[in-house]
Amino acid sequence: MRYLLDANVLSEELKPRPNPGIAARVRLHRRELATAAPVYHEMWFGALRRAPGRRRVEIERYLSETVRVLPILPYDEAAAEWHAMERARLTALGRTPPFVDGQIAAIARTNNLVLVTANAADFRDFAGLAIEDWRS
Repeated sequence: MRYLLDANVLSEELKPRPNPGIAARVRLHRRELATAAPVYHEMWFGALRRAPGRRRVEIERYLSETVRVLPILPYDEAAAEWHAMERARLTALGRTPPFVDGQIAAIARTNNLVLVTANAADFRDFAGLAIEDWRS
């Protein structure tokens, strides 16, 4: 594994016109991809909040058949410790990122993975976290 995909990258394929840069990089690196349990949760939560119907079925199928085949990395002890240290450091600086972003960052960082996201600004304050945006 080399890359940890954020929800906004994984959900790109569900858009009527997916970003070609993201689609190409996902195909190129398909054997090097993983995601995080909190990302998987976010995507399922979003799907389950939708009204029953064709679109919800499409999203659930995508999650079950495409996302679920990726390694889904847990928020484990190492990630929790790193997250706590970063959260304390950032809070002391007056910057408190959303908890789930910290979990995702921690899973990427403690597994030595590059976090691929379309919202790099949400993660730039985390120390030592490698981030890429594949939208170009």
